[in-house]
Amino acid sequence: MKVLIMSDSHGLTHEISMIADRHKQEVAAMIHCGDSELERNDPHMSEFLAVGGNCDYDSAYPDDIVENISGKRFFVTHGHLYNINMTLMNLSYKSEETGADIICFGHSHAAGSEWIDGKLFINPGSIRQPRGRKEKTYAILEIGNDQLEIIYYDIEGKIVEDLRNAYQME
Repeated sequence: MKVLIMSDSHGLTHEISMIADRHKQEVAAMIHCGDSELERNDPHMSEFLAVGGNCDYDSAYPDDIVENISGKRFFVTHGHLYNINMTLMNLSYKSEETGADIICFGHSHAAGSEWIDGKLFINPGSIRQPRGRKEKTYAILEIGNDQLEIIYYDIEGKIVEDLRNAYQME
């Protein structure tokens, strides 16, 4: 089972649709971690579980979402309310409160994944303004029987190999 994760598209519409169309037949869900800068009812956002970021002004977006997808509990937030630029500790505490296995967030525009205390933290980066690397990125999480594999793609759909990781589930 696969889940598409993107964040920080900052007003892009064509690119959101292009990525969604490219992968929608292979994924069970699509997540947007905020700062789309689009209204919640914008057709480009209709297929996404989406949260609001610090640059989203539509109050129809929730700050956080907790969602069960294929047997895993996801906690989705933008990250600005949890001070993610300084630490993941606040997100870690929130994941404990919500019982989340997988934590998806954005805000920093820095793509990466990390396994902390049996939980997977995923930042898909930004498809508009990446930080720390040149590629504009999004991610697909593949959930297997005993492992989680996170594959990052550039905006053209090419795998970014140095960001790819697999984590053994405990």
